Amino acid sequence: MRILHTMLRVGNLQRSIDFYTQVLGMKLLRTSENPEYKYSLAFLGYESNPAQAEIELTYNWGVEQYEMGTAYGHIALGVADAYAACEKIKAAGGNVTREAGPVKGGTTVIAFVTDPDGYKIELIQRESMA
Repeated sequence: MRILHTMLRVGNLQRSIDFYTQVLGMKLLRTSENPEYKYSLAFLGYESNPAQAEIELTYNWGVEQYEMGTAYGHIALGVADAYAACEKIKAAGGNVTREAGPVKGGTTVIAFVTDPDGYKIELIQRESMA
């Protein structure tokens, strides 16, 4: 078994596509429309399956906002340099909600970014990413 994708419901599909492509540097891999059931999908990632898991953005027509709930935590992305990634994200208009620095009680460098719908994305600095 392997992870294929994570689905997020979004209130504005184009705004979310712009964030994931322009701010986080993902590629728009494919889209689909389902008029009968009134939803649109966009799949994004750094590579498509099976090389890497993808993000599926689901826009249910007419729904502009969702309750985040208390169960959702975050999506994690590996980065070569969390400090540089935060600067790049801020320069692209992204919202860094926790600046890069060591995790509490450890040495791993992390940061957090929030997407336009409020989903948290953790950046984890990995030497192997350089």
